[in-house]
Formats: sequence, C-alpha cells, structure tokens
Amino acid sequence: MLIVKNAVKEAAGDKNVSSDFYEKLDEEVKELIGKAVDRAEANGRKTVQARDL
Repeated sequence: MLIVKNAVKEAAGDKNVSSDFYEKLDEEVKELIGKAVDRAEANGRKTVQARDL
C-alpha cells in the first residue's frame, strides 16, 4: 500500500474513512504514478516530474 492511512484520515478531517476507500485510493494513486512514468519514458526521461501528472 502506497498511501498512509493516518495521513488520509487526517486529511478527511472529522469524517470517517471506510477501509474500501483506502483500497480504492491506493489503486488510483498507483494508476496515476503508472501514467506519469509512461509519460516520462515517452519523453525520453528517467525522472518523473510534476508535469507528468
């Protein structure tokens, strides 16, 4: 898991966070990273940058 549950809970403020939310968020983050890596590679770079998002 890439996300930190405590950080997510803190960001959610006084709202409760269900366990399935953490799982889905982790999937979304992994997908976002994968797309950024693909973009960096397509541009001939080994470094993933903010602009790849």
